[in-house]
Amino acid sequence: MKESLFYSKLKNDFVRCELCPHFCVISENGLGLCKVRRNIAGKLYSLNYGKTVAFGVDPIEKKPLYHFYPGSLTLSIATTSCNFKCQFCQNHEISQSVTDGRNISPELILDYCKSKNIKIVSFTYTEPTIWFEFILDACKILKANNIKTVLVTNGYINPKPFELLSKFIDAMNIDLKSFNNDFYKDICGGTLAPVLQTIKTAFQKNIHIEITNLVITDLNDNADEFRDLVNFIKNINNEIPLHISRYFPVYLLKNKMTSLDKMLEFYEISRKDLSHVYLGNINNDAKYSKTVCPDCGTVLIDRNQYNITENFIVDGKCPQCGRKIYGYF
Repeated sequence: MKESLFYSKLKNDFVRCELCPHFCVISENGLGLCKVRRNIAGKLYSLNYGKTVAFGVDPIEKKPLYHFYPGSLTLSIATTSCNFKCQFCQNHEISQSVTDGRNISPELILDYCKSKNIKIVSFTYTEPTIWFEFILDACKILKANNIKTVLVTNGYINPKPFELLSKFIDAMNIDLKSFNNDFYKDICGGTLAPVLQTIKTAFQKNIHIEITNLVITDLNDNADEFRDLVNFIKNINNEIPLHISRYFPVYLLKNKMTSLDKMLEFYEISRKDLSHVYLGNINNDAKYSKTVCPDCGTVLIDRNQYNITENFIVDGKCPQCGRKIYGYF
């Protein structure tokens, strides 16, 4: 256990957690919504400090990050639980339960990266921000040793803790689940506005960001709402990559899998306003996973699922027309 960094003490040994927008008020010996923060004698403690339920090496494209050192390997690490209750969670076995997992330390992560010559660490699979104290300590050490840090996140974190953590984060894939607040409340157990703020703030702080949107049949597949989502990204920067992912029934949600026609419709909608759009979880993935120059149409990176087959980018630019490509290569 480690005492939490962001909370307030209230009367009668109650505390208010201030890490995420739930602002859980917790009685003595009680837990927050994420189930990994406990009030012990009027102090809030992180129960998952140094506890991991996943520890392995992935292609960076699996996060998905297509414009952040493509072709690189990343050490992927996850803790248990989440601050959302998404009915469609593909990692519900570890995100919607609490298990002890394996004990690790920031020093162990660093030593592993050095032994395997890994230059990127991703906190992923479950919601990393509920692991705040551990990630902060780990990222400080990793950054001091020139190892890049990544959050794959729902973006549901308050401004003050994000301000502190953002100093040590290089890249984020932020899951923008819908542009409808009712969807967030009813299906995810959260709200939309804090996620939008996290996206804006991350970009303002020069953190590399990419956005993922899972398109779910009859829930968030309204074309007008999707246009609003695209316009939101465009108004920040139309170079930000958008990953449109196909839904398959999983966990509590039994809606039909997203049709290929719907995926292609949303691809065409977003390509009108965004420079880099990708489709995920579809059979002919290779066609829609290429990185193409927005100006001259030259194929810059060819991918076969998570594998890079060709990378023609030179010094971060298109070799044909010289256009600078968003990202790090």
